[in-house]
Amino acid sequence: MLHKKNLLSIFSALLAIFFVAFPASAHVTVKPSTSTTEAWETYSIKIPVEKDIPTTKVVLKIPSNVEFKMYEPVEGWKTSTQTDDNEKVTTVTWEAENAAAAIQAGQYRIFTFTAQNPADASKVAWDAYQYYKDGSIVEWTGDEDEELPHSITEVTKSNAAVDSHGHSHDKADDESVEEDHEHNAGTSSGTILSIIAIIISIAAIILTFVRRK
Repeated sequence: MLHKKNLLSIFSALLAIFFVAFPASAHVTVKPSTSTTEAWETYSIKIPVEKDIPTTKVVLKIPSNVEFKMYEPVEGWKTSTQTDDNEKVTTVTWEAENAAAAIQAGQYRIFTFTAQNPADASKVAWDAYQYYKDGSIVEWTGDEDEELPHSITEVTKSNAAVDSHGHSHDKADDESVEEDHEHNAGTSSGTILSIIAIIISIAAIILTFVRRK
């Protein structure tokens, strides 16, 4: 009969083989998973290859309440956008220009773009479509608990005001700046008064000395 320790070792080895043979699924993801309202956020979409064939194209649907702004070019990949009747970007497509640029088995690639978040707090869903060289398509459009989930970015309310250049100015920061200005103004006034007091004191000392003479 096998000793209990030997049985435990065999069982552990079998478990290790099982997890190597059936690795955890790597999903297409859009990050960050949290952001703030109206922010010009830099998003990244990560495309892992789960099959033994290359990924040659990726299509990302831009949520209706998100405004696509610009993308970062990637060498070897053509980036194109599709717009609606209002010239709003609805989809972004990244496509390999040749076989060498495709994402190979066991690899991943990250594409980066900038978009402006909605004005209201909400959960933004990113539907993505992954195209393989054999013509198969994996649709990452399911809910969070499904086999092929889409990524979610939770957009929370921000106190920041966004200007026309996409820069945000937080009200708290503005108040802090105003307080600094008031503090600096108060400090300057105090310094001037101190100097005047010193001058008066020196003048009084000189007058006292002259009178004694």
